[in-house]
Amino acid sequence: MPVTLLGIGTALPSHRLSQAESAAMAERLSASNDAQASLLRRLQRRSGVAFRHSVLLADAAGPLPGPLPDRLPFYADANPTTAERMARFAVEAGPLALRACGAALAAAAVEPDAITHLITVCCTGFQAPGFDLDLVQGLPLAAGVARTQVGFMGCHGALNGLRVGHAFGQAVAGSRVLLCALELCSLHQQLGWHPERVVANALFADGAAAAVLAAAEPPAAKPPAAGAGRGPLPVGSPWRLLASGSTLLPDSADAMAWTIADHGFEMGLSPRVPALIAARLAPWLDGWLAGQGLDRAAIGCWAIHPGGPRLLEAVRDCLDLPAAAIEPSTAVLRECGNMSSATILFILNRLRLAGAPLPCVALAFGPGLCVEAALLG
Repeated sequence: MPVTLLGIGTALPSHRLSQAESAAMAERLSASNDAQASLLRRLQRRSGVAFRHSVLLADAAGPLPGPLPDRLPFYADANPTTAERMARFAVEAGPLALRACGAALAAAAVEPDAITHLITVCCTGFQAPGFDLDLVQGLPLAAGVARTQVGFMGCHGALNGLRVGHAFGQAVAGSRVLLCALELCSLHQQLGWHPERVVANALFADGAAAAVLAAAEPPAAKPPAAGAGRGPLPVGSPWRLLASGSTLLPDSADAMAWTIADHGFEMGLSPRVPALIAARLAPWLDGWLAGQGLDRAAIGCWAIHPGGPRLLEAVRDCLDLPAAAIEPSTAVLRECGNMSSATILFILNRLRLAGAPLPCVALAFGPGLCVEAALLG
């Protein structure tokens, strides 16, 4: 039974930091001398991130005035504890998730009470009840909606969520699945100097994205004619989720980590990550695609999670992709930063609305070191 991606919605916090403002914030939070401050400015310039949105920026009408401590009061006077960060998550998560899900339901032309399954994805905040309850009450969804939380999977979490949604769609005729990936990464800025964490501080941002999946082709969608090759669909046409894959790269468990600590969640991000992926991604991906009757040349577009510019370049080079293949990922990184699990849905939405040619391969990477893939057509 085909599972169709009926619509995607995205949401960003109202206020954002420019690269220059982000560098100033990094200097205040992490640098203790001129050499560190200079290095942080270089890291910001090389991050590929022009703007990052945050729920922590002080509310104001129009452009935010004043010095950075006035704009980012959460970190102005102290290093917040994990409990304080999670209390802020409880306040901010629901409204952002509601905006993304409302946009996805509107794009899919599906009423909230038609949703049979709700999947929430997050690795930056935990509470029970969580923002899934905000969605049930706020959209509103039926009280009997089946809820599933995909937690702490890192940047590839939305692909794990799509796999769960695909399984529900295949198993339950007539199902309608709402998937919401929400990350408030700015709650976990790390104070002080640590080489791996200052890199993470320069990349990660806040955002939410949602998708609606159906257990069968929607009535308005027409299946491709027999023998039709790959190519663009009309702008905004539904895509089908065809397959998913996963692999753990050997000898890489220490290359990426996401750990709950006393002052937020701490990112361990080894500079070896791009090289590890470059050395091992292509052989696995070629085998997985062959199992779907495809090869790299048959892929119409690519949605690659932008863990950073070096990672995108490593994937491009090891898969022999043209520069244009990673431009949608580069653009999302530039405009929004790395929003962890939500990011891949932003990229898929950009491709779908542009009428990108199919099939599409989505790739994301997370602690393990793990590669997750999805095939859409």
